[in-house]
Amino acid sequence: MTDNSERAHLYPNRDRQSRETGVSRRRLLSGSVAAGTAVTAGCAGSSSGPAETDTRDGTVFVFNTGEKTVGIIDTANNEVVATPHVGVTASFPSNQFAPTLTDAPTDPLWLNVDRGVRAVEVGSLSEVAAVETGSGANWQELTPDGSHLVVSAREPAHTQYRIDADPASESFGEVTGELDRTDEGGRGDRDGPGPCDVTIHPDGEYAYVPDIFGDTLSVIDVEAFELATQVSVAPTGEADAARPWMGTAAWNGDVMLVEHDEGATGTESIWDVSDPASPTERVRLTSDDGLGKRPLTSEIGPDSRTGYVFTPGSNDVTVLDIDAGTVTNRIDLGGSAFVGTWGPDREQLYVPVQTSDEVKVIDHPSGDVTATIPVGSKPYGATAATVRPEEDAVGNLLGTMATLGVELSEAGTTYCIGNCACGHRL
Repeated sequence: MTDNSERAHLYPNRDRQSRETGVSRRRLLSGSVAAGTAVTAGCAGSSSGPAETDTRDGTVFVFNTGEKTVGIIDTANNEVVATPHVGVTASFPSNQFAPTLTDAPTDPLWLNVDRGVRAVEVGSLSEVAAVETGSGANWQELTPDGSHLVVSAREPAHTQYRIDADPASESFGEVTGELDRTDEGGRGDRDGPGPCDVTIHPDGEYAYVPDIFGDTLSVIDVEAFELATQVSVAPTGEADAARPWMGTAAWNGDVMLVEHDEGATGTESIWDVSDPASPTERVRLTSDDGLGKRPLTSEIGPDSRTGYVFTPGSNDVTVLDIDAGTVTNRIDLGGSAFVGTWGPDREQLYVPVQTSDEVKVIDHPSGDVTATIPVGSKPYGATAATVRPEEDAVGNLLGTMATLGVELSEAGTTYCIGNCACGHRL
């Protein structure tokens, strides 16, 4: 993957992206007045919303990017209970700590939409906050206490943002910290380092950002909101650059996984972050070690000893023994999956398989696929909560219309719709 033709898989849907110049505070479905009015009546018009919301069952949200619907999955039965059309779709919603933080109807789900990030209230799926970042490519994660959202806005912004994510705060949804990193430069004629993801150490003090054009791993002090450390990442073998682009910190705070768009098929590295401000690379895995093709993102098991790397180039999930630094298994998905999310109990991993319009459920204790859930068109991003949206008959009707191919809104697109990732030029 060293030239433009070989990287065509990264962004085949450029013409489908919305090119709005900003993100405003608007109701979902604002691109369709009739649809927006219907959703307002169906969701916000209920006077007993919180009382009717069942907080007992886990819920997984799967964003069907082909039709701007959300598949709402009941994790007790592993079935879709609703598929409302909400007018936005997300490829990389915040999901590291969100499943346990989102436990009240007024709590927000944070999504990457258009040229920024947005928060939607989980009980109604209505927009409650929006921030324009100056980039069409954004990744975000909540701190473990839910007080901050840290955002990586890639080119042309090359900027980190800290946003007040506490819905009880007077400054909720406002930018509280900004770090412009353009002057760091990037490989070749790139005008910045290309911050391409963000994962947060479980102590909440540091955020880790892989920089795809800078070939660096940047450590951000969340409270001071400044660079604490920056580690150069060298390529392996005959690769011309390391291209780190995604990362996941483990629950125990000792290790982190980093995915690389490196060489012909990609690589995966395991890092020691037991000293959170000074990460060190332990091992780099390649296809020769059994790694699947094009590692894109990852999740780490509740034991912090098992890594699940989504390798869409080989239509599987590569399973790692993190302590040993080895590949132990490849789980066949029957199609390409780019991300996954844990249910609230962190026992089942939900994996949207975009090319087959379904979600595979991987049971962590057994390591097997234990359920297949049909969902909408081109499922990509996923996150979870312990609270479920109110029943919305109108939203579900619009979802059915969208499934049938009726275009209800032009706004609310996301960075990835097709089989894309991070490395293209915006």
